[in-house]
Amino acid sequence: MQQNSLNNKKIYALGISSFITILFYIIPFLHILAYPFILLSTLVHEMGHGVGALLVGGNFHSFKMWFDASGVASISGNFGNFAKAFVAAAGLVGPAVVAGIFFIGSKSIKRSQFMLAFFSVILVLSLILVVRNLFGICFVSLLAIFCFYCSLGFLKSYAQIVLSFLAIQLSLSVFSRSDYLFTKYAITNMGVMPSDVEQMSQALVLPYWFFGALCAMFSLLVLIIGFKSLLKNK
Repeated sequence: MQQNSLNNKKIYALGISSFITILFYIIPFLHILAYPFILLSTLVHEMGHGVGALLVGGNFHSFKMWFDASGVASISGNFGNFAKAFVAAAGLVGPAVVAGIFFIGSKSIKRSQFMLAFFSVILVLSLILVVRNLFGICFVSLLAIFCFYCSLGFLKSYAQIVLSFLAIQLSLSVFSRSDYLFTKYAITNMGVMPSDVEQMSQALVLPYWFFGALCAMFSLLVLIIGFKSLLKNK
């Protein structure tokens, strides 16, 4: 009986999260409500580039984001073609990877509380180490406070719903901004630069739209696996 109740909560969390997400993107006057989650996807996307650079022996100097939801990670390193493609891909699939981790953490309330607390610690570390502009500092700080409050504060009983909602937002972010997957150039406050898929194309020869489609399929796969994992028993 207790297990059935747990599964019902999982289904409830998934249903509410999915329904709200759909409303955000299909009803024009609700687009403003999707704005914080677009900022979340920008944060995870750019952090993905930074972490990707570190994984292939490079440096992650700083992260900046702006009110228009654009962002940039400042990295450096002596990268070969494969490493360049990996760093570009790390940003594109970063939201899906974090979504997958969140889906795993959403399998119970206690795990969800731990995951939100852990994520808030990561955010605080990012503030200290790499976030370097005012808007970025404000957003990351508010997100860290929110996640920590949902893990230990008054809203801790809703931690599973919050974490699964964030997971769905991240896994769907690649589709809500799908135009970026199929364009050669990105426009940010730092100016016009080659998009991530174009950088992958330059490094690995294949056309940019191929890598865009590949990243979209990967994100969809994570979403499907995440749904199934969340609905399984502990």
